[in-house]
Amino acid sequence: MLKEIVLSIVCGIACMTANADDSLIGQVRQWRMEYEPVVVRQLSDFTAIPSIAADASGLGTMANRLKTELSQRGFKAQLLQGGQGVPAIVYGELNTPGARRTVVFYAHYDGQPVDRAEWETDPFAPVLRSEASPKAPALDWSHLRPPFNPEWRLFGRAVSDDKSSIVAFLQAFDALKAVGRAPSVNVRVFWEGEEERGSPHLADLLRQNRSLLAADLWLIGDGPMHQSRRRTLYFGARGSLDLKATIYGPLRPLHSGHYGNWAPNPAYQAAELVMDLRAPDGSIRIPGFDRDVRPLTTAERAAIAALPSVEPSLKREFGIARGESDDGLTASTMRPALNVVDLKAGGPARAIPATAEVGLDFRLVPDQTPEHVRELVEKRLQDLGWTVLHAEPDEPTRSTRSKLLRLDWSDGYPGYRVDMTNPASRAVLATAERAGGPVAVLPMMGGSVPIYLFTKILDVPAIGLAIANHDNNQHAANENARLQNLWDGIETYAAMLAELNW
Repeated sequence: MLKEIVLSIVCGIACMTANADDSLIGQVRQWRMEYEPVVVRQLSDFTAIPSIAADASGLGTMANRLKTELSQRGFKAQLLQGGQGVPAIVYGELNTPGARRTVVFYAHYDGQPVDRAEWETDPFAPVLRSEASPKAPALDWSHLRPPFNPEWRLFGRAVSDDKSSIVAFLQAFDALKAVGRAPSVNVRVFWEGEEERGSPHLADLLRQNRSLLAADLWLIGDGPMHQSRRRTLYFGARGSLDLKATIYGPLRPLHSGHYGNWAPNPAYQAAELVMDLRAPDGSIRIPGFDRDVRPLTTAERAAIAALPSVEPSLKREFGIARGESDDGLTASTMRPALNVVDLKAGGPARAIPATAEVGLDFRLVPDQTPEHVRELVEKRLQDLGWTVLHAEPDEPTRSTRSKLLRLDWSDGYPGYRVDMTNPASRAVLATAERAGGPVAVLPMMGGSVPIYLFTKILDVPAIGLAIANHDNNQHAANENARLQNLWDGIETYAAMLAELNW
């Protein structure tokens, strides 16, 4: 513990010396260094609320807490209801006299489900640790004085995805008020409660509240920063489409010795299915799949070329020898992807299984649509001799058809990229650079967020403002938030609130 205190003090002295300036960001930084325990306490309190799909009460508690937080800061706050069982949208508005632009700040307050057995500690009892390992010593930070060591990590479900962004926004607002700076834009807040379920009601809620949500820009507080740890903007996101493929063999498992080499083996056919659709280098073996893909622009290619190289360090971090293709990481995520995310077949007995399941995850890019992708996939499989079904086969079907396959599709949504050279995009980039120096600019985030809806329904551009650390374990056990990312996020949000204009 003494070592941690010394490191924290040394870091604080260095930071105070380096950042003693009168700029807006300098003032916000000085305020944050004084109030770090308050900031961490708020993030810890938010993380302790189990706002996941399986806990409707937790989602309701979180929504009401966030509405209160906005109201206490002078926002006109309300909960936008989407019907029975639909988590509320937390909406807030604050107008700025003389402002010419209106900006909506988006994040989601729900988190992924948890398997508590996989977590080192209770995912809803946040723990601050001295480093990224979930086995690192826990810190009793409530008795430590700021500044805190920026490498400390707070562990808990949704702590980085997206509750860090929500806290960064709230604390940035508080910092601006403390230093006497008003926002430069009319501010709107839109915090969603079912993004981790694919936002099934988002489109309807946007249409129902179209006039209320009229704005010039949406800033999306979701997603991880670039692996270089540079502050990051992304100008789009890949779309998403999920598929569960169930392969049928014999009516019951069969002894592998007595029936092997004769009875069809669904486990082997599952491997065959994957190879039918995907090559070892990640390319997709579906005729016409890339035909709808929108090429990258000159500006987008230049942004990718300007990114720092992170591949060697990531290979060491992940313990892998090479990537699937020779492209760099970001260039790879500009392409559509077909990922195998789940394989299930058989059990402990040495038997030919009756069924096998393959979970596939398609990542779509502009201008692909889920509908066309489904059409292309099913045609490819039928052309290769698969019998494609959309319901459980009956016994006559199983007795007369080979390569029997049931496909269960999600609704999915398309990808999105905004023009990086339009006035709003240039203004956001310039503001981010003033806040923290060189910015990692991603034409499109590899992950998926349904931000295409904001343009489709509201006719407004959307730009991603990522602050989470890249190694935050989002969607997995032991999710965590690095404090320096939270500090950087407060500064970036403060700049967007107080200096953004075009």
